[in-house]
Amino acid sequence: MTNEFDFEAFKQAAIKGLYEGKPLTGENGLFAPLLKHFLESALEGEMDGHLAQTRLPEQNRRNGKTTKQVKSSAGPLELQTPRDRTGSYQPQIVPKRQVVLTPQLEQKVLSLYSVGNSYADISQHLSEMYGYSLSDSELTAITDKVIPAMREWQNRPLESLYTLVWLDGIYYKVRHDGKVVTRVLYSVIGLSLSGKKQVLGIYTAESESAKFWLTVLTDLKQRGVEDLLITCVDGLKGFDTAIASVFPATTVQLCIVHQLRNSFRFVPDKLLKDLANDLKTVYQALNREQGLENLLIVQEKWGSAYPKAVQPWVEKWELLSPFFDYPAAIRKVMYTTNTVEGYHRQLRKVTKTKGAFSSDVALQKLVYLTIQNLQIKWETTTYNWKEIINQFSIIFEERIKSHRFE
Repeated sequence: MTNEFDFEAFKQAAIKGLYEGKPLTGENGLFAPLLKHFLESALEGEMDGHLAQTRLPEQNRRNGKTTKQVKSSAGPLELQTPRDRTGSYQPQIVPKRQVVLTPQLEQKVLSLYSVGNSYADISQHLSEMYGYSLSDSELTAITDKVIPAMREWQNRPLESLYTLVWLDGIYYKVRHDGKVVTRVLYSVIGLSLSGKKQVLGIYTAESESAKFWLTVLTDLKQRGVEDLLITCVDGLKGFDTAIASVFPATTVQLCIVHQLRNSFRFVPDKLLKDLANDLKTVYQALNREQGLENLLIVQEKWGSAYPKAVQPWVEKWELLSPFFDYPAAIRKVMYTTNTVEGYHRQLRKVTKTKGAFSSDVALQKLVYLTIQNLQIKWETTTYNWKEIINQFSIIFEERIKSHRFE
């Protein structure tokens, strides 16, 4: 066992130190000797208990000590950890390879990391708050502890039906084989029968393609999704075919806002307001037929001078117009990918300080932590949900009634 701790000497030294202005915690903090004594005494007690449980005591006994540097709220400590002859003793209070003692520290690191702080920022914060800092490798080890939880979340079972699903991609820079490359983070947000939004998964690939979206949709199905009533997507070629191959009954709606932005790229700034007002007559029409009539008028007015601004509306009309088939409350949530774009803005707030991620896993790790924070805000139901779900229940009665309804 360790030598008996002289509490009286410690008390006198602590009082003297306080008068001299020495800190209680941090580097050379006054509490460090007391914490060191407590931990080493606990380790010795663990060893006594371990040896007492050994079936053949003569085959195992104490075998010296090892020295270990650890970081704590009382500052850096050098601990003497006992060893046994067979190497079967596993410390519990300070496990092997653990170099940080503060119980809340890992959660603090993850919290700082999840809101976009760099490792340098986190290390500085810890130094100011606790009197010590952690290296990049130590911080990586802490943040990597979320990876198993992230994998479990990514593979979790999903609900059997989602009323609306928004699918879109967001681009990031990632280091790969010594080079900085562009990667696409595939985002999937579902609106459940209870009216709550959920991020269904995060996926990364070299580029956005209908082929990879097919693997994403297949993953959703393998995790329990049986039906999607409506999907809202951008204008990626082949996207609708990929969806139909996995969920053939799903209505595919191209995002009107995406289409507007694409049109505005081909028209001079001084004419944008006029074009926007004309296109508004198309997507704000009372019904599909009126919308098409107004689109043909827009084409006649703008088509010859700016064909790339108008012609895609005509070519993609079958995928741009499905929202006309639904009541106003459903239209508002299905004709644009604003939901997923709002989600992307939240991601950008957290990731904007990152020049390039060290790997796909590093990107996914930070996105996962951001999602956990965001999901708290999404616990409330979608605005006007009672009216929306009532309309869904009438329109899709047969498809909804076989699924769990909360």
